[in-house]
Amino acid sequence: MSDRNRTGLSTDEMAQAVASLSTPDTVASPFGELRFFDGLPLPETVATAYDALDLMRAIEVFLNAVPGASLVAFRNGLRAAGISTARQIGITDPRATSKALYLTPNTETTYGVTMLDLQAWGPTVIEAPPQSLCVVDDFWFRYVADMGIAGPDRGAGGKYLFLPPGYDGDVPDGYFTYRTPTYTNFVVLRALGGVPAMKQTRIYPLAQAESPDENEFINLSELAINTVHANDFSFYEEVAELVQEEPVEALDAERAGQLAAIGIVQGQPFAPDARLRGILERAAPVAAGIARVIAYAPRDPDAVLYGSWRNGFVGGSYEFLRNGARLLDARTQFHYLATVITPAMAHAQVGAGSAYAYTVHDANGDLLDGARTYRLHVDANPPAKNFWAVDVYDTQTRSLLVVPSTPYPAVASNDGKVQANADGSYDLYFGPTAPEGRESNWVETVPGKAWFQLFRIYGPLEPWFDQTWRLNEFEPVD
Repeated sequence: MSDRNRTGLSTDEMAQAVASLSTPDTVASPFGELRFFDGLPLPETVATAYDALDLMRAIEVFLNAVPGASLVAFRNGLRAAGISTARQIGITDPRATSKALYLTPNTETTYGVTMLDLQAWGPTVIEAPPQSLCVVDDFWFRYVADMGIAGPDRGAGGKYLFLPPGYDGDVPDGYFTYRTPTYTNFVVLRALGGVPAMKQTRIYPLAQAESPDENEFINLSELAINTVHANDFSFYEEVAELVQEEPVEALDAERAGQLAAIGIVQGQPFAPDARLRGILERAAPVAAGIARVIAYAPRDPDAVLYGSWRNGFVGGSYEFLRNGARLLDARTQFHYLATVITPAMAHAQVGAGSAYAYTVHDANGDLLDGARTYRLHVDANPPAKNFWAVDVYDTQTRSLLVVPSTPYPAVASNDGKVQANADGSYDLYFGPTAPEGRESNWVETVPGKAWFQLFRIYGPLEPWFDQTWRLNEFEPVD
């Protein structure tokens, strides 16, 4: 063996160490060949490497900023519907339809939506209706508060006060009070009493608490609006809009650094030069494609419910945390498909809340095809305290599938139409043409298009959780 030098390493070991930390003169990469002179990058390599770095960061920005872009797009959709302040509340009277683009809404309950602007109004009050399920999320789509049954009023109705970032004024008694890191906040309302109960909601500035103006309720069901974020360059413009409006402190330093690396910085115009714009235009569709893979074919074992069925809350955390680590793919998976984040969704309890499952595959492992007909056999005694439902969605828009037969592409046990078999089970059909005599158990699909669905259990019971009752697979019948 060679003599050891004063570092404690032998000559051979030192040579191996130098080799392990050195860069070859030529490095193959997906972005082109990288060339060096004794570790120094040649001029053409500098340009290639920075183009590659900007492309990678742009893809990461897309995947990590989907929650924020989603709410910017939602606000833009509400503005197109004439909802410009929290004085106006959009409602789906009586239910959501396929006429608008929303991420995976259900067609079984009435929604109410609006946006708080705490910069314009300052501290703001929401009077939640009784027996409701209401949520407030901040503009980065992080959970702020539950109101109603899952909130501190426990469904009795209550007054909630939301304070803007940095607020140091008086905080009056008599409210359930929350501080939020963003000025804009997303409000989603659901009332078990339907539209009449929904219209008991009141939203107004705290300064007008003694005599607030009436709220205006605008029906969204018949409006063709888009609330879904972009999958092209304009995605980055949506994110830049958010960053300009909100305090720097509203976002963690890591994601803020990713945004800054591609020119999205609070207080500075987002104006990429031709080189960077070209990179962003390339990055968005690549990132959107990756997001679709994460959403429709998640690889985390915790995303598997059983068989081909998947769940949307990997690890059961509304913050997408497991063992102290942020589950980045899980966050993208959920927000690319859905809106509204609350612990009540991630931690459904026996008899309360709702549980979800989805698949894009049939029993043979093939992708669901709108030209084919499938049967889903739902075993007897579905474990739902309230009811169950299957809503069908467009795989491109993740919105309700547009079909000629109905604006409600769904089948549900509470609609009074679905027919049970003699043993209490159900046979549901999905395809371009209804099987004869099964029209009430059928959802139309579109030839030439794929589709997916969410199976929702409202008030899931113990057999859902211990899996003594399981969903079957979609069986092709043609």
